[in-house]
Amino acid sequence: MLHKALTDYLKSLASGGRHSAKTIESYGRDLTPWVAFLQEKYTELPSADRNDPLLLRLYLRLRSEKGLSNRSLARFLSALSGFQRYLSRKSQYKPYLFKLPRMKFSTGIPTFVPQSEAAHLFEHGNARSDKGSYFYWRDFIMIALLYATGIRREELANIKLGDLDLKRGLITVIGKGNKVRVVPVGERTVEDLKNYLTLREGFVSEKGIEFPESPALLLNRYGKPLTVRSIDRLVKKYGRGEGLDLTPHALRHSFATHLLENGADLMLIKEILGHSSLSTTQKYTHVTAETMKKAYKRAHPRSGAKQ
Repeated sequence: MLHKALTDYLKSLASGGRHSAKTIESYGRDLTPWVAFLQEKYTELPSADRNDPLLLRLYLRLRSEKGLSNRSLARFLSALSGFQRYLSRKSQYKPYLFKLPRMKFSTGIPTFVPQSEAAHLFEHGNARSDKGSYFYWRDFIMIALLYATGIRREELANIKLGDLDLKRGLITVIGKGNKVRVVPVGERTVEDLKNYLTLREGFVSEKGIEFPESPALLLNRYGKPLTVRSIDRLVKKYGRGEGLDLTPHALRHSFATHLLENGADLMLIKEILGHSSLSTTQKYTHVTAETMKKAYKRAHPRSGAKQ
């Protein structure tokens, strides 16, 4: 019965249009083991004990022992909260409702690339021998866009040619919850994009690919849109060629951190990143605070550090 309720719940989220397919898929992954756990336990328990708070605590402990972080458990509880609101509309699901605890977890300081190292990414000084090829410039433009706009890897994978407005230096992206926003692109990156698009046109022509079949900005060797997994892999590979441990998320963090370090307004950064809450953006203030503390410790005679 609960399995069907979960299926119906996920379908209702999809039909509501407020959640992306990726978010709904994530909810399904988080909630399916919980439903299976309850179904198994409820075959052994009398009805009076079926929503004992100890069951939820037991489940959380079991998941923790399997290596789930507090952050992942907190995400599960968030998904469970929405599912329980759905279940509470029908009395037969009362035995499946639990009081949810609050999970604490450390957000840590986001990983980012220092400005001096980020600058080297765009000097074409790596050892790759294919610098005139479509594939080199495709990988380069991935790095450039992730760093120059702060977009997420999923947003990058979904960019179509029609989303580019190079005359005005803008790109339209679809973010979390299918929210559309427009992000600015600097003049240098616009020039890089123009060069890339010329090479892309030659690649598409060589492959004999019809334009309507390949509207995606980034293409794989078969002329198909790059997947998120491919973007992850190619960004890491490009970073290794530069002697850096790069990920799409690290480049997004670098974008926000460098804007803040250079005096950009926090609210502006929030809008460009597509954050729904300012508190999410404020984590970058901790990054810059750490940077300032290190600089102070190195340079000031009263910092306590050995000179």
